[in-house]
Amino acid sequence: MSVLAAVKKFVADLLLWSVFVAGLVASAGGAGAVLDGTEKNVATAVGGVLALIAGSRIAKKPRIKAFLGRPGTLWFLFLFNGATAAAMYFTMDGAKGIIGAAAMGLVSLGALGGIVGGRRKRSEAKHAAGTNHEAGAVVSGRG
Repeated sequence: MSVLAAVKKFVADLLLWSVFVAGLVASAGGAGAVLDGTEKNVATAVGGVLALIAGSRIAKKPRIKAFLGRPGTLWFLFLFNGATAAAMYFTMDGAKGIIGAAAMGLVSLGALGGIVGGRRKRSEAKHAAGTNHEAGAVVSGRG
């Protein structure tokens, strides 16, 4: 990779992570320190959308994707976000509590889908490896 391509990739990654962090700060209430009323609500919503878009792009990167696909990471995401969803539902009033709990619950269910899908893939791979081993033994005359 040329130096120019490496610098270009670094700047693009830095910009993507900056947009992600700025979106999180705005959606988590950082906009409330500067804005009030409707402007605060708009900044919070736009920040959430920016964080979602940038986070989706970041999650597609190979190293991040590999990390998010590990069983330990998926179990953590499932349990932590499930507990957070329940806590948000019972401790926050009104629409904020319901929307927050629903969003965290969806992340938890997504992690559960990854756990089940990964377990199914490992089971099928193990079964296929056992079948191939047995077929090889029969073909070679050892079975």
